Amino acid sequence: MRFGALFEATHTHRRSRLTRDTLSSVSDVTIRDLRNHGGEVVDRVLSGETIVITRSGVPVAELVPLPPEGLDAAALLARWRHLPSVDFATFRADLNRALDASL
Repeated sequence: MRFGALFEATHTHRRSRLTRDTLSSVSDVTIRDLRNHGGEVVDRVLSGETIVITRSGVPVAELVPLPPEGLDAAALLARWRHLPSVDFATFRADLNRALDASL
């Protein structure tokens, strides 16, 4: 049986937290499971899941995906140069048609 299927079949959330109430992809992994299946646990984190590491049923650490790296100035300028031009008179007319002017 694949570790992920085994994990889902045998582990449940042990403690309710604000993040677990708002984020559906938070799971617990024991230190032993992390040691024996570390690559698979990291793959799950890379796919966006947050993993809480437990010792004797007590949460001790959390593995979270890193935020994406920001773009440097040169990349932002390159993207900016390729943006389509905007005709502001047409844009304003479109807004006036879409919005209620009486507000």
